[in-house]
Amino acid sequence: MSDRFPAIRITMLPKDTNASGTIFGGVILSYIDLAGGIEARRQSPKKFVTKAMHEVVFVAPVHLGDLVTFYTRTVRMGRTSITVDVEVEAERLGMGGTKETVRVTEAEVIYVAVDENGHPTPIKAS
Repeated sequence: MSDRFPAIRITMLPKDTNASGTIFGGVILSYIDLAGGIEARRQSPKKFVTKAMHEVVFVAPVHLGDLVTFYTRTVRMGRTSITVDVEVEAERLGMGGTKETVRVTEAEVIYVAVDENGHPTPIKAS
């Protein structure tokens, strides 16, 4: 429905690491939710809440210092909801200027537009 958009780019810091020394999965999940919310707001000025995040499978770890990009794309727009695909890639800068980009994960996230009382509301004005 829309082209891939780099919603967030961030360098992973020591505060984001887990006991294994890689980036904690919960940090990545949080950024997935933020990036998807940015995409929803790009489509409509409504207030959105997260309804669901479908299966997230981590296919590669994120390391300290990686530059991580969260790409978003609207895949469906319903009457009150928007479904956003979020792709996560990590750029690893090596010694001597080498650069490797790895796919980390992907998630489909559903956001629902809500009114001031928290009830679902149409995305587009009638």
